Amino acid sequence: MADPHSPAPRPLTPVTRVLRLCLHALLFGLLALAAGRAVTDSAPRAGWVVAACAALAAVYVAGVLAPAVRRSPRAAAVWLSGLGAAWAALLVVSPDGLWIAFPLYFLELHLLRLRWGVAAVAVTACAAIGGFVAHAQGGALSPGAFLGPLLGGAVAVATVLGYQALYRESERRRELIEELIATRAELAAAERDAGILAERERLAREIHDTLAQGLSSIQLLLRAAERSLPRDAPALDHIGRAREAAQDNLAEARRFVRALTPPDLEHGSLAAALERLCTAAPGPRVRFCLSGTPRVLPTPYEVALLRIAQSALANVVRHARAGRAEITLTFMDASVTLDVVDDGTGFDPSSAPSGEGGFGLPAMRSRAETLGGLFTVESSPGQGAAVAVTLPLPLEAS
Repeated sequence: MADPHSPAPRPLTPVTRVLRLCLHALLFGLLALAAGRAVTDSAPRAGWVVAACAALAAVYVAGVLAPAVRRSPRAAAVWLSGLGAAWAALLVVSPDGLWIAFPLYFLELHLLRLRWGVAAVAVTACAAIGGFVAHAQGGALSPGAFLGPLLGGAVAVATVLGYQALYRESERRRELIEELIATRAELAAAERDAGILAERERLAREIHDTLAQGLSSIQLLLRAAERSLPRDAPALDHIGRAREAAQDNLAEARRFVRALTPPDLEHGSLAAALERLCTAAPGPRVRFCLSGTPRVLPTPYEVALLRIAQSALANVVRHARAGRAEITLTFMDASVTLDVVDDGTGFDPSSAPSGEGGFGLPAMRSRAETLGGLFTVESSPGQGAAVAVTLPLPLEAS
């Protein structure tokens, strides 16, 4: 049987079905044995014994088939009271009714709360001893008449408590396994998404740094060649068409790079993505400031600045215990600067850990230095922290 005190009873497993069937078989087998002994031994009240056994069996079947007994402790208590009354009647007419006490112990412990179940077992054991003493009719009483019901009750209590402990342990293991499976699925999805984003960023960077730059250089060379030739040179027409083709392919390459932009940059500029990042950040109040005249940056620049801002803000949320933070994006004549400042607990930059999942300071520094930028951290314990990255603007963006 499953534990009746769990908040949401789970479907019976094969083991619990076998246990329940064994309990049914034990009860009906003992009833058949008591009735059969009364008939074969021609007991004086054999008819009453058979009737009492039949009544007890009927009450038991009615409770097993009633869904309310499994759902309601009150209904279970009423059913057990009926079983107890029918068993008492059997105990009055036959000493063999003593045997029914053992399956009753298990029913009481399973259907009642623990303290009430133990009390019901004690009452049942006392009733069994009393019935045996009454049927002894002054004959010699052996210690087994008292120890048998008491030991049976003790064994039943120990068995049920052990089963319930195993059941709770198995439920905890099941929950842990389900949580592990869900975590593994989430981790696999996160790794897959991270891999997709990393590949998109890599392709965008490679296309920008190779194809786009190469086409831009070809266009500049063709323009220089066009200016160096006389106006009536026959090659001017071919050079013009070649320059237009290079221009068209350069625009196509840039469109392809924009299509590979991370989702945070797909729906607007870098400034808009940073503002959305501040709005969605949990924990401290985060403000975004834009300084200077915004301009279109190459995709690798926007990706690097956005990722550094996300990493720095993630560190603020997780570690700084800050009340306020500010992200500032500053456009200057020859560079663009990103500052992330908080009023948190601060730290010693020389002993800061590298972080988890690429959110550490070394990962931010690597992103900045890859693009020829400068990455600095200013912080001390109790004084907040400031992270700044400055990237030189390429000629085409300046």
